[in-house]
Amino acid sequence: MGGKILQGSPSLLFHKFNIDSRLTEPGELFFALVSDRNGHDFVPAAVKKGASGAVISHKITIPDKDIALIQVKDTLEALHKLAGQVLSEHPVKVIGITGSIGKTTTKEFTWRLLSRNLNVLKSEGNFNNQLGLPLSLLKLTDKHEVAVLEMAMSAPGEIKTLTKIAPPDIAVITNIKPVHLQFFNSIEEIALAKKEILDGAKNDGIAVLNGDDPLVKKIAEDWKGKKILFGLSAECEVRAQNIQKVGWEGMSFELRYGNSEEKISLPFFYESHLYNFLAASAAAKALSVPFEDILPQIITLKLLSNRGTSVCLAKNIRLIDDSYNSNPAALEAALKALTPLPSKRKIAVLGDMLELGEKEVEYHIQAGKQVAESRWDILVTVGILSQHMAEGALSSGMRADQIFSFKTSKEAAEEILTLLQEGDLILVKSSRKIEIEKIVERLKMERQ
Repeated sequence: MGGKILQGSPSLLFHKFNIDSRLTEPGELFFALVSDRNGHDFVPAAVKKGASGAVISHKITIPDKDIALIQVKDTLEALHKLAGQVLSEHPVKVIGITGSIGKTTTKEFTWRLLSRNLNVLKSEGNFNNQLGLPLSLLKLTDKHEVAVLEMAMSAPGEIKTLTKIAPPDIAVITNIKPVHLQFFNSIEEIALAKKEILDGAKNDGIAVLNGDDPLVKKIAEDWKGKKILFGLSAECEVRAQNIQKVGWEGMSFELRYGNSEEKISLPFFYESHLYNFLAASAAAKALSVPFEDILPQIITLKLLSNRGTSVCLAKNIRLIDDSYNSNPAALEAALKALTPLPSKRKIAVLGDMLELGEKEVEYHIQAGKQVAESRWDILVTVGILSQHMAEGALSSGMRADQIFSFKTSKEAAEEILTLLQEGDLILVKSSRKIEIEKIVERLKMERQ
């Protein structure tokens, strides 16, 4: 890390690392990062919880001289350097995954498809930024053969930083949608920021690209390496054909994997989840994983909680828990995918969509129109911005007595049960800061 040992035995070894003193475990090396809060203020707390050492950028006093203190110029840069060094000592194949929607699900599916015959490290949860990615790499061991890493961004240059730490052997781009527009002037700028994963990939790397997304294809035009396209169109080497929706059982289709083909069933409702699966399959293809090795893994695929999972409640009510996050493209896809499902009524519980920039009101009005035009029976809005969804729904023919608005998720959670009837389908979706999971928690108390 280019640091200096101020105290502690030079022979001390660390195998666990942390940046949050509240989550510190015995024996860890704590990185005192400086951002909104100064991590140096929390070194004593980390030591009290059992940390055996800390990486610091200015001197602090720890009375116990057995506690290691390593001084560096910049603790974040040191974390990145250490992660890069660990990767160089454990030279696994790196699969980097970026895109506007579906990174985490694609990562989970990729890990699952590969894990039959490869030892795979995956980034935990949504550890996908300049803090999470290096912490994931620090878990590499001699046993690992592949690392599947999310690479997220909310501003230009962030993916470039991640690829400097872990240059991808396989660069996956799921899609490009109007997300984080608060930080960009256009979707084209978002596309250029996503292109950084290609620019930072290894010279002999493989690009795994959404062949149905025009912006993805555009930014990859000058990619000189091998490309594997996934999607529904005929030009895609990994594609789904003859898709059939089978109600609450999900969907079935023919999976084309190079020259191989097989009938597949997935218990998912969203087309976006199908694309996540195809992206993961294409990543496996890029690693030359035989078709027969991924087939047994397909039946083990599961969605992470709150990303479109189906929950059975009492009175034959179905909850679609999509409370993790929301944006205009994902919401539109969810409304369309769930509309054909058999149910007595359909209730959309929708909270504010954040980071949409100057057009945030317009996006919410349009979302309300989509609810009405898709013939959902009830719209419940949660938050200030989502009140514009109510405007849009009214303008598209929804009656006022079909719309209920609440300022907070807590307020909505207290009233939600009064709106339900036997046989209903209820979708819950919002950006994370709205805490719409409180509504999901209340509904889950009514499980069968």
